[in-house]
Amino acid sequence: MEINETNSRRSFLKTAATGAVLAAVTPVASRLEAGTIKKPVIIPTGAKGANDRIRVAVLGINGRGKTHIEEIMGLAEKAKVEVAVLCDPDMDILQVRAKEFETKYGKKVMIEQDFRKTYEDKTIDAVTIATPNHWHALQTIWACQAGKDVYVEKPATHNIYEGKKVTEAAYKYNRIVQHGVQLRSSVAIREAMQHLQEGLIGRVYMSRGLVYRWRPDIGDKGISQTPPGLNYDLWCGPAPMRPFTKNLVHYNWHWHWNYGNGDVGNQGIHETDLCMWGLGVKSLPERITSMGGKFLWDDCKEVPEIQTSIYHYPKEKKMIQFEVRNWCTNMEDGAGVGNIFYGDKGYMV
Repeated sequence: MEINETNSRRSFLKTAATGAVLAAVTPVASRLEAGTIKKPVIIPTGAKGANDRIRVAVLGINGRGKTHIEEIMGLAEKAKVEVAVLCDPDMDILQVRAKEFETKYGKKVMIEQDFRKTYEDKTIDAVTIATPNHWHALQTIWACQAGKDVYVEKPATHNIYEGKKVTEAAYKYNRIVQHGVQLRSSVAIREAMQHLQEGLIGRVYMSRGLVYRWRPDIGDKGISQTPPGLNYDLWCGPAPMRPFTKNLVHYNWHWHWNYGNGDVGNQGIHETDLCMWGLGVKSLPERITSMGGKFLWDDCKEVPEIQTSIYHYPKEKKMIQFEVRNWCTNMEDGAGVGNIFYGDKGYMV
């Protein structure tokens, strides 16, 4: 996440596209409808922080959230921003991260299991969301309602409908919402895209996205008691409540449909975005074909281990090939997690 130092705190908090789109935010699970998980209190957009710094809460701190903390604190003086609160449904992880924070930065940080309480805090200006995928859309919408600007990790939503609702909420509550497709901030990749646009390899007709990762057998740990420090009901959130299993918490939720999207919706978000950018497509694909399955291990993963998808743009005479393979397999001209673009005068890796 980058914050332009020439922007004032006011412009960071206030600047956003305005619109009159009304968001009809509908809870997505029966427990939400029953009121066991409630929406946060709406905070006026004019609420100020406790000082002249942008005060940020980081939601989800076991994986990607650790990077959020480091990036924000690295900008602390230059951009007058600070991590004010760490949020995670696992109190054990919160305590570990709080100690690490104090040791590294020389000051204490607030911790909170229930992010809704943080949303009600008028001194918090923005949130970054690194929770499991199934929480992204709802936490973003609620943050907008609570007057917070948002940086949300990919994928922002599970489907197009949720994406529309996130967009509507950003407009309705005049919030800044940034989606974590940070390849677009890479100086090297932006230079590569310029070369493609200027015709370095001629007319680009096909792009390939590759995600070859180490994804070994994760076994099946079965049902067990919920760890005492974990608020599992809050972890499940809008997803169906199921008996606790270590198959999900804290990383392997990626391979289960209710919470994650496999590598197509994990690293694949970045590579697919880059495929579309470099290909320069101006429409949606008219045909999509996808095939895959589990071929190596009989573990608890639900998503395909191996998957190949084709996105066809017949009117533009362009195509995307997207491949997910586990166990890394072979590199392709140096690319294992990355992209290859094909033109009528050459190709670019």
